[in-house]
Amino acid sequence: MHLIDTHTHLDVFEKRGETPAVLARAAAAGVAAMVTIGTAYDDWALYRDIATRHAGVVYYTAGLHPCAVDERWSEQLAGLEDFWHGSGARPVALGECGLDRFHLPKDDLERAERIFTWQRAAFAAQLVLAARLGCPLEIHSRGAFAETVAMIDASGVDWARVVFHCFTEGPAEMAELRRRGGRGSFTGVVTYKNAEPVRAALRLQGIESLMLETDAPYLSPVPHRGKENEPAFVAFTAEAAARELGVTPAELAARTTANARAFFGI
Repeated sequence: MHLIDTHTHLDVFEKRGETPAVLARAAAAGVAAMVTIGTAYDDWALYRDIATRHAGVVYYTAGLHPCAVDERWSEQLAGLEDFWHGSGARPVALGECGLDRFHLPKDDLERAERIFTWQRAAFAAQLVLAARLGCPLEIHSRGAFAETVAMIDASGVDWARVVFHCFTEGPAEMAELRRRGGRGSFTGVVTYKNAEPVRAALRLQGIESLMLETDAPYLSPVPHRGKENEPAFVAFTAEAAARELGVTPAELAARTTANARAFFGI
């Protein structure tokens, strides 16, 4: 039985010299591959190096996270496309990118709106690039679901190539993605007692397009909630998802692995 962690952040482990141990624990847990997610211009080359060193196991994306956006967003994006045309491993998706109102300043509304304007501009630029490259798109959306969907609708990006990572909305929002041909991927949040709307969204999407992720080092699933997450723990999310969908763990692993390989072309 093999799983793929479709969204993890290996930079924290790499900087501590722990990547080999993390990969070994993942392999022991049945995790055959993982996608480490770019969030800013200063981690893209790091992830390309990790993916080159661990070819066939680690893949990577490159993109500008909305919470990394500032007034210099266009400078940060200037070299993004080079990663698809340069030497070394190429990204398997663009992102994570999108919109985030949740982390905007709460005590300065004028500054918050200025930042959100930069977020929209940076996201629009990345949507243009994704459409030109024809590549998969990793979306971050928090507190801005409708606005994010509207921008993707207007961009001409193929919704079949769009995934809303760490899907924590409910079934109504999932229905909007399904109607367009998009999908969500699910984290350890599905194991939390207070996350029934997320589980309802998981059931609505079903296994046909399901992908699983850790978002490590964040959002550890039960029984590791509150501790640092890592790719090996996607196995706990898989067990919970299999129960929700009424399938065997082996069936869920096979299908989600096939879905991830097809979506990212890996």
